Amino acid sequence: MSRLYIKYVKEVRNELKNKFQYKNIMQVPRLEKVILNMGVGRATQDKSLLEEAVMHLTLIAGQKPVICSARKAIAGFKLKEYQSIGCKVTLRGKRMYEFMDRLFSIVIPLMRDFRGMPKKLDGRGNYTLGWPDITLFPEINLDSVKNNYGMDISFITTAKSDEEGYALLEALGMPFRKN
Repeated sequence: MSRLYIKYVKEVRNELKNKFQYKNIMQVPRLEKVILNMGVGRATQDKSLLEEAVMHLTLIAGQKPVICSARKAIAGFKLKEYQSIGCKVTLRGKRMYEFMDRLFSIVIPLMRDFRGMPKKLDGRGNYTLGWPDITLFPEINLDSVKNNYGMDISFITTAKSDEEGYALLEALGMPFRKN
């Protein structure tokens, strides 16, 4: 079992139950899934860029991503309908908690001039952050990176409000910005 999941079960769940005065333990917000999304717009000209992005996302997530394609054609971007332009992977359960543990304890401390994550949740307790550089992940070999990519990381919770989602993520160890 992941350290983060054990922390959730032993500490965070009871702390949130007391804080929000829930009557039942099943009302306490929990993490449902973590979605890693990597858009590769330049893949319209060079297919090898998408293959490289899939390889790196597989290393980071520990499972093979799904290739995403364009829904409609956009002539200004030289984009055809159903053309492959990105990849995504959804993490649940054990892999989700292990990824979050690595993100909070290894990757985020490696960021230069880090002052905390912004506190912008989506209104329903979910949080998305744009990750500028995949080379901070220890799974990525710097020699294999030809093009630097960023990605979006979305934390989907069962929280009903931003306040509950913020409390859950902060209790799990998300380093939010201090006011």
